[in-house]
Amino acid sequence: MMYFARWKIAAILGGIVLAAILVIPSFVPKDRLGAAGEYVPWRQFHLGLDLRGGSYLLLEVDMEAVIRERLGNLADGARTRLRGANIGYTGLASQGRSVTLRMTDPTRSQDAVRLLRELANPITVGLAAPQPDLEVTAAPDGTIAITLSEPLLREKATQAVEQSIEIVRRRIDETGVVDPVIARQGANRLLVQLPGIQDPERIKQLIGTTARMTFHLLDDTADLSARTPPPGVMFLDGDRGPGGQPTRYAVRRRVEVDGANLTDARAGQDSRTSEWVVNFTFDSIGTRRFAEVTRNNVGRPFAIVLDNRVITAPVIREPITAGRGQISGNFTVASANDLAVLLRAGALPAPLTVIEERTVGPDLGADSIRAGAIALAIGFVLVIAWMFAFYGLFGLFANIALIVNMILLLAVLSLMEATLTLPGIAGILLTLGMAVDANILINERIREEAKRGRTPMNAMEAGFKRAFATIVDSNLTTLLAMAMLYAFGSGPVRGFAVTISVGIMCSMFSAIVFVRMLMVQWVRARRPAALPV
Repeated sequence: MMYFARWKIAAILGGIVLAAILVIPSFVPKDRLGAAGEYVPWRQFHLGLDLRGGSYLLLEVDMEAVIRERLGNLADGARTRLRGANIGYTGLASQGRSVTLRMTDPTRSQDAVRLLRELANPITVGLAAPQPDLEVTAAPDGTIAITLSEPLLREKATQAVEQSIEIVRRRIDETGVVDPVIARQGANRLLVQLPGIQDPERIKQLIGTTARMTFHLLDDTADLSARTPPPGVMFLDGDRGPGGQPTRYAVRRRVEVDGANLTDARAGQDSRTSEWVVNFTFDSIGTRRFAEVTRNNVGRPFAIVLDNRVITAPVIREPITAGRGQISGNFTVASANDLAVLLRAGALPAPLTVIEERTVGPDLGADSIRAGAIALAIGFVLVIAWMFAFYGLFGLFANIALIVNMILLLAVLSLMEATLTLPGIAGILLTLGMAVDANILINERIREEAKRGRTPMNAMEAGFKRAFATIVDSNLTTLLAMAMLYAFGSGPVRGFAVTISVGIMCSMFSAIVFVRMLMVQWVRARRPAALPV
C-alpha cells in the first residue's frame, strides 16, 4: 500500500497535468492561445443565470383551451355518428365541461347514448383499471349530456405540462441558447431561465406560439358574408388583401391531415419565384393520408391552417404522393426560419401565457461572481493556513492536494460542460472543507500510530488504513444525499448536487492517492526518524 511504482507516479502526475489543460478553456479565450488553442479540447463550464445574467420567464398552460379542444372534437364526433345513424337532434352545443343536445325523438335516446359512448377514450390513472374519459347521460325529456370526467381533466393537465416542457426545450435548443433551465412549477406552470439572453422577445414569441398546423378542405357552399358559419364549418382569416382587410375563408372543421405527422421542416427559397418558403415532409401515415386527400379532391382549394389562421389555400392541381409540400405566404428569412423551428419542435398542446418576466443584468452577475470568488479565496486561504499550522509538512501536502482537488473538479465540470451557479460555487467551497476532513482524519490517525512507537512507514500505512473506511462511509452517505437532490431538485439545486458529487470523488483521489504518494516519496527520500505531524 505504501509503495508506488514509477508508472503509477507518472499516471497520477499525467492525469493532473491533463486536468490542468482541460481547465484552460474555461478561463482563457481561445484567440489568446493562438496556435496552441487548436490542440486543447475546447470544452468549458458555463455560467448560470445568476452569474451570467439573462432572462427569467414563468409561463402558464391554458388548460381551458385543452378542454375546449376536447369538447369541440366531441361535438364533431357526436354530429357525425348521429347523422350516420339517422338519429335526429337539435341544439348541439358545448358549455362548461359538457356537450349537450336534445333528441327530436326521445324514444331513441338510448340508441344515441350507446353511439355517443363509443367516443370515449380509456384512460389509466395510477394502478387503477382503465376507465372512460367521459360520461354520457340522458334525461327523460330527451336531453343528452356528454361530460368530461375528473380523472380525464387531471390526466390532461399533467400531460399538457409535461408535453409543453419537452416542446419548449426543443424550441429553445433550436435557437442555440446554452444551458437553458426548463422545469415544472406547480400544477400548470413552467419555469424558463435563459442565461445570456437580455432581450427575450424572439424566444417569447417562439415559446408562446402554439404552432399547431392542420390541413383542411374549404367549403365552397358557405356564405362568407354570414355572421355565423354553418355546422361543421369555421370562418378563419388569412393574409390581408388589396384593401387592407384580411381574406376570409370558410374552412371545414374536419382535419384532413394533422401537422403532428410532420417529420421535417426547413426554410428555403422557391426556385421559380425566389420567395422564402417552408418545405415540409410527412411521415408514412401523413404521406398516405395526404396522398389520399389530394387524389380525391383535385381541383378543390386545400387550406393550410396555423393556429386558426389560414397561411395559404392553394388549389390541388394533381395528387401529391411523395409526402412533401411547400408553405408560401410572404415570408421573410427570419419568419420562414422561425416557422420551420416551430414545426420541427412540434405543436404545444395548449397556449402558454407569460405571467412573470424578469431580466438579470450582466452587472449583477459580475457582482455575484466577484462575491463568490472572494468567499472562495478567503475560505481557501483560511483552510491552507489552518492545515499548515496544525500539521506542518503533512498539512502542506494536504494544501497541495486541495489545489489538485480544485483543478480536477473544474476539469470534470468543463468536460461535462456543466452550468455553474451561485449554489455551485457554494458547493465548491463546501467540497474544500470536506476534502480537508479526509486529510485531518488521515493525519490524526498517523499521529496516533506514531505516538504508539511505530516506525514512520508503518505509522503512515496504519493511519491510511484506519481512516479509509471512515472516509468512504462519510462520503458515500453524502453522495446518496446529493443523488436525492439531483433526482428531485431542478436548476441550481441540481447544479449544487453535481458540484458536490464531483468534488467528493475528486477529493477521494487527492486525499487518499495523491497525498499518500507525496508522503511516501518524502519518507523514502529523507528517511526521517520521526514524522512531522
